[in-house]
Amino acid sequence: MLSDALLGLLRQWWKARRGYDTHLLPVQERFLFPGRKAGSPMTTRQLSRLFQETAEAAGIKKGVTLHTLRHSFATHLLEDDTHIRTLQALLGHAKLETTARYAHVATGMITKVESPLDRLSRPKRKRPKKAQKSREGDQPPA
Repeated sequence: MLSDALLGLLRQWWKARRGYDTHLLPVQERFLFPGRKAGSPMTTRQLSRLFQETAEAAGIKKGVTLHTLRHSFATHLLEDDTHIRTLQALLGHAKLETTARYAHVATGMITKVESPLDRLSRPKRKRPKKAQKSREGDQPPA
């Protein structure tokens, strides 16, 4: 899932890097992230190494990997009440059990869950009259 803001930045970078005539370049030179070898894309190893160097330069002491970003993405979406089935589709998981692994990290969600038993002991709230009328209007005549 690519944010609109990031997509805009990538487009700006692409135009600045190659100019506006990218369609005139040979296909092998049109990579958004070119590798060290001419005409080849950046490898996962090169990307991982660049990520580690960037984390180190940022002063991040904890061991992080590119997969850590994926894990953080999933955890933040769960904490923002994204339905786990939606998250499963976004992550491309075939099994819900795989997605459920991310739920153990989102412990803040667990502490916010209210027991249905606690709701039983509270007095019921009265519905506003407007809501009652609209519900009555939805019923077919007897």
